[in-house]
Amino acid sequence: MEMRKPKDIILITYLAFIVAASQFLYVQNIFMAFYIFLACCLLLGTLILINNPRPQISPALKHSAIILLQAFPFMIVMFIFFPRLEAPKWMFLNDPHAAKIGLSNTLEPGSISRLGRSDELVFRTRFSGALPPPEERYWRGPVFSYTDGKRWSQTKAKKNHLKKTDPEFSGTAYHYTLLQEPQKQNWIFALDIPAKFPGDTVRNKNYQLLASNNPQNRAEYQITSFTTYSTGLITKKEINVNLQLPGQPSKKLTNLVNNLQGPSQTPEQLIKNILNFFSNSDFYYTLRPPLMPDKPIEAFLFEHRRGFCSHYATAFVYLMRVAKIPARVVTGYQGEKFNELGDFLEIRQANAHAWAEVWLEKQGWIRIDPTAAVAPERIEQDVNIDLQIANGEVNFLRNQKQSILGKWFKHAGLMWDSVDYSWQRWIINYTSENQQSLLNILDIQHFKKLAYVLLGIFSIFTSILIFIMFYKKNISDDLVLSMYHQFCSKIATKGVIIATGEGAKDFAHRCNEKFPHLANQIDAITNLYLQIRYGKLNSADKVVKLKSLISSFKA
Repeated sequence: MEMRKPKDIILITYLAFIVAASQFLYVQNIFMAFYIFLACCLLLGTLILINNPRPQISPALKHSAIILLQAFPFMIVMFIFFPRLEAPKWMFLNDPHAAKIGLSNTLEPGSISRLGRSDELVFRTRFSGALPPPEERYWRGPVFSYTDGKRWSQTKAKKNHLKKTDPEFSGTAYHYTLLQEPQKQNWIFALDIPAKFPGDTVRNKNYQLLASNNPQNRAEYQITSFTTYSTGLITKKEINVNLQLPGQPSKKLTNLVNNLQGPSQTPEQLIKNILNFFSNSDFYYTLRPPLMPDKPIEAFLFEHRRGFCSHYATAFVYLMRVAKIPARVVTGYQGEKFNELGDFLEIRQANAHAWAEVWLEKQGWIRIDPTAAVAPERIEQDVNIDLQIANGEVNFLRNQKQSILGKWFKHAGLMWDSVDYSWQRWIINYTSENQQSLLNILDIQHFKKLAYVLLGIFSIFTSILIFIMFYKKNISDDLVLSMYHQFCSKIATKGVIIATGEGAKDFAHRCNEKFPHLANQIDAITNLYLQIRYGKLNSADKVVKLKSLISSFKA
């Protein structure tokens, strides 16, 4: 409504290019990149149309697509080599906390069950060798030692109560690349427990890996972990922290522990008896546990007996502490989806999990997962996230027969996940640090040398494009000229010969005077020849039509 002149159309089109580019400030996935490419094709086609005296939509769009494809090599070179400037935080207009959920700084028995209904991606990981067995795929997050009876937090004691010791590792070393999505905390969910990790990360005294950089950015880490280890001794303060209870345990809990402990009084026997108690009693693993606002541990153990992993982990730790055995709750992720096409694991929020750690003499902290006693399939099989979200109840992937269509959809999903993983890792996560590493490998240390490299690559690409364009044009021109000479030869058999330097229109005029009954055919051939050769309308269908007219022409 506001466009009055051609310059208004041009201005609006250029502004639309800027608007298209600005969409990457909001979304950076492969769908958006494809959408912006289509938008640029339409906008460039618009510019071609309004600058063409004979506008045609289909040729204009085709021409714009060819121009953009020709620009692709230059775009790739600029993306890889041009100095990258990190955008300031205010440029990214999304609220960094609005769309991110996940594990929290505190833990309540029912909090993790809410994550079981989320398919939001947390991280992807690719191993350089064999995968650890499913029962050892625990991805460690925050550790909770303090409780007020309802809520668990990391600690309320002084930070120096933990003894900084390096675990003794044994068994298989697992080397992997972890690509983690942006999140609210600086937690890195490494395989339990990390032994080697990048210099910009740190393993705290609870053996949790933390990032020193901005957690709001997607980041990639090279990590080595061992699933077999010994953490060694702990301090008296650490023992006290992991024996902490909000008050004197109730008589019910004390009697239960005494009954489970048995005459042996050994921690190992108590652990076994508690797990048997969960397994043999009427306990159920569910995403929809009943509310337990008052005394949740007792309500869970003696009344409802329905809960998610956090219910079992917190109840187990509580019972161990009543028995004066140091224990704590660990949260993170367990289970994943394996993409056999891309050869990587995909962990989502629905894989959130909680387990327990107990400290034993000569062993250190050992992992105990009470959930495995009630629902062993939770550890041995992957979670069926789609079905779990649909019905709000725990579901697992089982080896069931699939129809051909089901297999096709599954294969297509795996293929898309693999493409998206490569896009996120190599395109979106290509930062200035990655670029600098590449330049160091190529021995490009100075900006002057980089400028020479860019100039050289652009010169090569430009030369190739120019050669292709002129080579095709010469072939087309030679073919059209050859057909016109064939037309002239047919006329020459009747005594009218084209003179040296005579133009096609003048020659057609002489022919029409000599053969007026053939004037329509002669004009059609001449006009089409001039359009193809000089009017830049040398499309394949035009050339075919000219060939047909000349073949059917009889002087």
